[in-house]
Amino acid sequence: MPLNTQLGPVRARARGPVSQEGPGRQALAVGVPGAVALVLALWHLDRGTMWRDEAATVMVASRSLPQLWHVLGTVDAVHGLYYLLMHFVLPLHPGEFTLRLPSVAGAAATACLVAALGTRLVRPRVGLWAGLLYAVSPFTQYYAQEGRSYALVAAGAAGATLLLVRCVDRPTARAWAGYAAAVTVTAWLHEFAALVLAAHAVTLAVTRVPGRVWRGWGASAGCAALLLLPLVAVTHGQSGQVAWIRRPGWTDAAALLRAATGRHELLCAATLALIALAVARPSARRAPGACGLVATALPLALVPPLVLFTASQWHPLYAARYALFAFAGVPLLVAAGAGTLLSRVPRLVPGAATPALAGAGLVAAVFLAQLPLQEQQRSAAARSDDLGAVARLLAAQLRPGDPLLYLPKTGRRYVEAYPASVAGVRDVSLRTSGAASGTLYGIDVGPRELAARMACLPRVSVLYDADASRPGWHTRSTGERAKLAVLHRDFVPLGEERRRSGLLVLYARVGGPAPGC
Repeated sequence: MPLNTQLGPVRARARGPVSQEGPGRQALAVGVPGAVALVLALWHLDRGTMWRDEAATVMVASRSLPQLWHVLGTVDAVHGLYYLLMHFVLPLHPGEFTLRLPSVAGAAATACLVAALGTRLVRPRVGLWAGLLYAVSPFTQYYAQEGRSYALVAAGAAGATLLLVRCVDRPTARAWAGYAAAVTVTAWLHEFAALVLAAHAVTLAVTRVPGRVWRGWGASAGCAALLLLPLVAVTHGQSGQVAWIRRPGWTDAAALLRAATGRHELLCAATLALIALAVARPSARRAPGACGLVATALPLALVPPLVLFTASQWHPLYAARYALFAFAGVPLLVAAGAGTLLSRVPRLVPGAATPALAGAGLVAAVFLAQLPLQEQQRSAAARSDDLGAVARLLAAQLRPGDPLLYLPKTGRRYVEAYPASVAGVRDVSLRTSGAASGTLYGIDVGPRELAARMACLPRVSVLYDADASRPGWHTRSTGERAKLAVLHRDFVPLGEERRRSGLLVLYARVGGPAPGC
């Protein structure tokens, strides 16, 4: 038996089963998951806070275009296209809701694209189930409610995969040009999305496509890679940004598996069983040289994470959010397995709609089983930072003209994403702002200048990072050590207010300001 017929729910003709279902049913199968994803993503979208990566989005995207270009030359070039998009989105209605709307749209679009893949490769009801499973997944919804590029990257990768399937069916120059454009834009949103090309190469190899398809794909992939080279060249020089990433191990692999298949053991086991059923017992056959569902979805789900994990054993690069775009393959496989299972179960109620309703019931059960997790993800405690609480604390405690010292600056100036909270406040250690210096959080003065400035302060408020506020915290930064030295030598604490992501301490200078101030 050809390998292609083993690895995918396939069809007797490239388009036969879909055309038999009617365009109305196809449109419904594609549109409903998008609507569900949209409604869920809008649910409690404004949590009253943001975390530091979202704050970086606000701080960089709010700058002028020349300033934005300047900062990308020194940091965060990997997010440059996304920042450019947000530069035009945020002014529409500044706030957390608008910040996250592009991600909401990305999640809804991906749910539609996943449904379109299932519809095209098998039939509308499989597409409907796959799209709904994608829409209700906590993994999807977590990044649908985050002001970063990952949900948009997932939409781009799913769109490129759908275009690949169409190119295999009808390999025209125009189709391949569209595929190349989709891959290029997606990789410019985040360069690791280029790994979708590796997944697609496996799909084509398993499908045993003819030489003309390989030539079209090779030209498109080569064009996309060539257009990505400028970004790679710049980000290579900024690789210190990911120095915080550690080598992933089995714990990270298990966490990604749980995120993709379900946090409950029973749900995870059922998901893996349905995937195994989809791979082992495809529900239909497809013509040689045409993509099957498993041949399309399985490489998408496995290849990018495996490449990231493998590469990260030598040069750590892996984070779960970087692999979100690969998740689209999982609900497709689960839906195909469910379709195979339901086709072998005797119908208790006659009628063509029974399997579709049974599948929708399974999706509802999956959603309800993970509803507590969905609710938890929408709380302020869902992310590592709660900058909103810190911003509200500053707004309540400080007045225009009050001196404020950030310690360390890398963690705490992100609160400036809430500009009203520090409006008019005097940043004691700042020499050059982030916008003027082409950095995220600005450049501080040297130790001598800092000591001179603080010598003239009768009082100063110090905002500590959550880590810096813990006993025993130390730093290698000479600037941060200089701040600590001056505080310990010349100031005494008067009072403090703590939040989960920061500690605000009011200090008084011993003996008042130095003579001559």
